[in-house]
Amino acid sequence: MVPTSENCALPLAAVLTVLTCVLLQGAEAGVVVDFNHVERCKDSLYMGTPPRGYLSSSFKKICQRYGDKPRYVTLYDPQKHIPIYSAYTFKKSDGEKKVDFPWMFEPQLASEKSSSNMEPFPQSSSMHMNFEDSQAVLEDYADVVQYERGQLSPDEHQADPLDKASTYSLTNVVPQIREFNMGPWTEHQDIIRKRLNNYCRGKAFVVTGVTTSGHTIRRNNLDRVAVPEYMWSAYCCTEFDQNAPYFVRYKFPVFGAYGMNDRVNNHMVEVPLKNLEKFLKGRMDVDKNFQIFYNDCVPDN
Repeated sequence: MVPTSENCALPLAAVLTVLTCVLLQGAEAGVVVDFNHVERCKDSLYMGTPPRGYLSSSFKKICQRYGDKPRYVTLYDPQKHIPIYSAYTFKKSDGEKKVDFPWMFEPQLASEKSSSNMEPFPQSSSMHMNFEDSQAVLEDYADVVQYERGQLSPDEHQADPLDKASTYSLTNVVPQIREFNMGPWTEHQDIIRKRLNNYCRGKAFVVTGVTTSGHTIRRNNLDRVAVPEYMWSAYCCTEFDQNAPYFVRYKFPVFGAYGMNDRVNNHMVEVPLKNLEKFLKGRMDVDKNFQIFYNDCVPDN
């Protein structure tokens, strides 16, 4: 019997339903192939485009999800157990830091079949062995008093409590020298927060990353977590207050900064984007086309 269109209708609908489910599952976050979908954190990136030019094939792309919602982007090094960068949209905030959130990990770095949401570390530290090969765990930061956990996407640059909570993943954290973290780094993040609060009129995109030089936190005689040599950050805000005073206005639509993760000589240096990219090219494994923001944050007219 030749099937009629009526006979085919239900199976076709069923096939489409299955395909839709498969596509939606693929669109869910966690560890992803790309960021080309809203559910894979596309909205955290200027023009939906991540920084380009990184040469390593071992880095993992993470769409950081919390409470079933995409929050920000992280490029993660599962060998050095640190983020290479995190990219996020800045939200106007009062700069208050929430310290009552649990630290979390990324289940899909350990197993692709795990939850696409970040999850709090299990109470039992013996459980941490199940995923410590792929990422940093709480024990790595337990006995290193000279370091603080420095967030690349910081709590203070978010307003919504759940967005704030999502920044407390160890996949968004690097070891920062205590004096640098509590001094120049915190001061710089607050300067940028106030600048974007006061003068950015549209959406502000921020990318914050690291360079490394070989220093590591060791545990049980093993290299566990790379310690950044430099921290860097850049923002892009194409809609800004044209009447801002010149000393602020020339730092729009895009500007960058870097600082040494050290006890001394650790001040943050603010520079134009191209200067920052040139500085980083000599210190990272990137190609000549390394670019932090699509089209250098120059809007298409």
